[in-house]
Amino acid sequence: MGAEATVAAKETYKPVKTILVSQPKPERSPYYTLEEKYRLKIDWRPFIQVEPVSVKEFRKYRIQPNDYTAIIFTSKNSIDHFFRICKEMRIEMPQTTRYFCMTESIANYLQNFILYRKRKVFVGKRTIDDLKPMMMKHRNKEKFLLPCSNMGSIEVANLLEEKKFDWQHAMMYRTVSSDLSDLSDVTYDILVFFSPLGIKSLFENFPDFKQNETRLAVFGNKTRQAAEERGLFINIQAPTPETPSMSMALEEYIKKANKKK
Repeated sequence: MGAEATVAAKETYKPVKTILVSQPKPERSPYYTLEEKYRLKIDWRPFIQVEPVSVKEFRKYRIQPNDYTAIIFTSKNSIDHFFRICKEMRIEMPQTTRYFCMTESIANYLQNFILYRKRKVFVGKRTIDDLKPMMMKHRNKEKFLLPCSNMGSIEVANLLEEKKFDWQHAMMYRTVSSDLSDLSDVTYDILVFFSPLGIKSLFENFPDFKQNETRLAVFGNKTRQAAEERGLFINIQAPTPETPSMSMALEEYIKKANKKK
């Protein structure tokens, strides 16, 4: 994973044979088609992991989840750890509790934990701005709890503060860098990142990392910014109008890089 040369100044489209995706390996993925079609070796390794906050630690915050009448969920992890804490504290949330979910997939996941009724579950499309009108209707009626990680939920917290909600954040889990020490002598043609935390983990594990001829693929502007702040050269970026998914962006690059001369 480590290397010694300086970062490439421009795109050179050298052949691609190996790719490391900084996520857990999925059961199904378009990457598998990509791997077979171009005869690649694609490995999967999560660069970050989630650790639970213990009930003993959580009790120090003096937060009782059932004191709150509305819960804001920004991820499936926040749902998992909220109900884990409730179970370990032997707390049962009232059926009148209202739940505000950032996306439809998060709301669907919530059905694993509660008796789902539309009148008490409010669903956004993608960002907190989608939920804002629904939350504002309940601003003066409800006491809000925001389960989160050590990274917080800055955009949500800013809205709650700005609009003077009655609210409290509750750290119930931590997002930390994975131990990647076994990759110290391994190199890949392309490293694929989906969040700034992945970039952070790369340098926490390999402080002297140099890009050399390794190509970097990043998803999202925040990930790109985190990589560029570390002096890395971005070879592949998604989403774009032409390549809305990372697998499509990788394929477009590989077509050019592996083109027979």
